[in-house]
Amino acid sequence: MKAKILSLLLVASMAISLFTTGFSWNTGARASAPEGAAALWDAGGTRDKIVVISDIHLGIDDRYTETLKNRQRLIEFLQRLQSTKDVRELVIAGDFLDEWFLPVYYPSYTDERQFYKKVIANNQAVIDELNNVTKKGIKLVYVIGNHDMLLEASILQEAIPNIVQARDANGLGAYYTGDRNEIVIEHGHRYDVCSAPDTVTNAELCGNDNTILPAGYFYARYAATWVLEGRPKVEKKLPVVTDVPDKNDTDQYGAYLYYSLLKKISARMTPNEGLDEKIFDMRIAGFDNAYTFLDFFPAQQKDGTISAPVLFKNVQRTWGERQKINNVKVPNSFIEAVAGATDWEYYFRQTKAQYLENPNEKVDVVVFGHTHVPVYRGMGNGKYYLNSGTWIDHNADYPDATRTFVVITTGKKDTAALYKFTEDGSAIDISASVSK
Repeated sequence: MKAKILSLLLVASMAISLFTTGFSWNTGARASAPEGAAALWDAGGTRDKIVVISDIHLGIDDRYTETLKNRQRLIEFLQRLQSTKDVRELVIAGDFLDEWFLPVYYPSYTDERQFYKKVIANNQAVIDELNNVTKKGIKLVYVIGNHDMLLEASILQEAIPNIVQARDANGLGAYYTGDRNEIVIEHGHRYDVCSAPDTVTNAELCGNDNTILPAGYFYARYAATWVLEGRPKVEKKLPVVTDVPDKNDTDQYGAYLYYSLLKKISARMTPNEGLDEKIFDMRIAGFDNAYTFLDFFPAQQKDGTISAPVLFKNVQRTWGERQKINNVKVPNSFIEAVAGATDWEYYFRQTKAQYLENPNEKVDVVVFGHTHVPVYRGMGNGKYYLNSGTWIDHNADYPDATRTFVVITTGKKDTAALYKFTEDGSAIDISASVSK
């Protein structure tokens, strides 16, 4: 239930749930061990390939993971990668380990370090194979995502000593690479109002600025609960806002758009737990209290304004400060960001605004993850935007789009493509089917 307002819809849906690079693909049989694994393609003599995967979502318990069936296929993919001699780097672009796909009844905990150590232990075979990747001379890079934004660098470094971690703000990272530093890879949640780190909105409520978890975390937990309970249909009487603010009142109109989005999402997810039950027992990331669903659901207050009553009050007013803290190069309005939550093109627009059309950047290729929607955009003049998709077992809205990954060939003029690792252990180019 990897959620995002995009994220949220994503959380809900997930929870509810041609160009080539110039080389031919090897479709040989699967291998059971690195030494015998066939290469992914007929490799050239130069290490010029950068491979990007994201949104793996490995969980603390096999009951609470979205990648169980595909976990073994991921291991097989990593084994084949080790045999592919022209691979220079493997980049994991966020949501590698998951702290969001948990039901609300998962026992409350206070030690985030121990939580992630248990996630690692539950997926040790993957960790072992990633260590083998580094032993083969392939640079391994991790870029932080929203579902693992509380993962401390030291915990991951202990598990994978040779991994390189790209972090540029608390809960965020962007990785520049390529022969000319012309490639940038980040998860993409920096631009998502419900998944971008938020140390501002709840600071006064909790008395600290450690409350990094955004609203998407709570919706993700709620959605995961609904999925794990078998998607029950329970009538919920959500607050109704009847007075639509004038569009010229950007503050309240933004609050109304936010309310409308969360209402749509909440109508879709209906777990058995009551709206006024204190189901979110939060003892991590600056929180030390229990909250209800209604505590962060926007409603019309007595003074006529639209806001959640407790958590994320007037969240529209903190978006500008959050973007500054989160190192957003070209800020946008809250209204634009909320509207983008239901528009997959929003992320493409962000890649252009932040990188591809930003005169202060010299970037030719941008890769995001986060949305679970694989995308290939060849823009001409050697410019590309790609979304690496996901490795979860069931991508509800895109059932044919899982185990996808990006391959970039860096050089004087880059080439890039999007691929899928199939059930028979081969890799196929899907760029044409996911381009627009």
